[in-house]
Parts: sequence; C-alpha cells; structure tokens
Amino acid sequence: MSRLIGYVANRADRMRDALHQERAVLNQDTAPPSASGWGIGFYHGDEVLHKKRPTRAAERVDWEHIAGDVHSDCAVLHLRQPTVGDFRAENAHPFRMRQWLFAHEGTIDRFDAIRASLAETIPDFIRRNIRGQTDSEYLFHTMLTFLHDAGQLDNPDVAEAQALAAIGTAVALVERLTAEVGATDNSLSFILTNGRSMYALRYGAPMAYVERQGMHDPPKDYKPPPTGSTKLRYVMVVTDVEDAPVGYNIVPERSVAVINRGLDVTVHAL
Repeated sequence: MSRLIGYVANRADRMRDALHQERAVLNQDTAPPSASGWGIGFYHGDEVLHKKRPTRAAERVDWEHIAGDVHSDCAVLHLRQPTVGDFRAENAHPFRMRQWLFAHEGTIDRFDAIRASLAETIPDFIRRNIRGQTDSEYLFHTMLTFLHDAGQLDNPDVAEAQALAAIGTAVALVERLTAEVGATDNSLSFILTNGRSMYALRYGAPMAYVERQGMHDPPKDYKPPPTGSTKLRYVMVVTDVEDAPVGYNIVPERSVAVINRGLDVTVHAL
C-alpha cells in the first residue's frame, strides 16, 4: 500500500509521540511487494530537511521509529508504491523547492503523453529543479509555477486564497491536458506545505484529518514535559482512511483541507 501523512503542531519535540498516539490508523503500513520506499520531509529552524530510504518487499514501516530523532513542528511523510519512475532518490517523495515540500499519492493518467506539454508551462528556473521522472514532481512544479505567477512563491505567509487558486489552476491544467489525450483516470491526492501553511487535497485517495490536544495514549517511554510548559496540540492528515476512526474528519472528494500555523483547519471545495 501507499500512504501520505501531514503533521503540523505547536511543538517541535513531540512528533514521535503523536505518531504513536495515531498508531491504530498508521501502523498497518507495509511496503508493497514491488520496489518502494519511504520519505520524510520536515522543517528544522530555517532548514528544510529530508530522510529517504528504500524498503524491502512487504516490510513493515514503523513511522515512530522513522521519526524518532526528528524534531519538527511541520512534516510530510510518504510511503511510495511507484507507478511512474522507479525507486531512486530523485523519484522519492517528498519533493522540495526552496521552502516548499510536496508529496503525492496517485497517478496522472497517461503522463508520458502530456509530460512535454506540462513542462512547457513551467518557467526554466522552476523546471531546472526537476530531478526525477515522476508525474508527481511535475505536478508539484506546476503548482509552484502558479504560485510564482501570483507572487506567492517566496511569501512565508502565503495568501490562502491565492494558494487555493494556484492548486485549482494546476489541477485544471492537468485535467485538460489528460482529457486531450483521452485520459480521465487521474488520482491527485497530495500534501503541499511551506512550513507555515499546509494544503491537503483529496482527489482519489481517501483522506481524513484529526485535531488533538494533549497526549491521551503516550508511548511507554514518554517523558511528560515540565510543569507549566505548553500543552501539545497537533493536526494530522492521513490518506487511505476509508471509515473515519473516532475523532477523525473525512475530507470530501475534490476538496482541500488547509491547516494554518494557529492549527485551525478549514476545508474548501476545489
């Protein structure tokens, strides 16, 4: 199976604990029988960092272990089942440009037939950042193109309306190009973030999110924070959640869940 996880919190020191708390949803993950791999992209101060690794067939993926030494209040985690491009570092999610991270679950239908047309819409300085072969990376850079057009590419406090417009325009472009070659079976669920706002689109893969306050089910080695410290709050977005577990909210199809730095969640139809 594949999996896409987004995490935004008010503290940088509790991601592993939060992943443990959501283990009933997350810990069923195993790598697919073909070549695959996991990746995590996260923010540490002013740096955007990656960890990526291939997996063995049917290997259990332990997100708590993967994130065990990661201190971040914003992260994107991805378990990949390749459909376009083999497993190598250049094709592994999340992808990065400047302060933006992106991971995708799904496939652009007949991508090879539209690759050149999609590339033509991307300015040279953005297209030069494309390193791999995947449809996902091209989708990411298409959205960056429209963010650039709106003057939001380097804005840390990106305007929500303009970010949503860029997402909608990029999706519409992919839909138009694929329709022109007789393809209509696109699956475009993704998570996009600049470390301050997170945008999670459900388009194909089922998606849900949970808002938590505090640790109600901590790991055995949990060390409570000092008295008077800020109580943990987080939002976690997860794909491939068909029936919402207790506390989870289903994101409707063709809708974007937006999480801001205040950990407020709003959902917008595409």
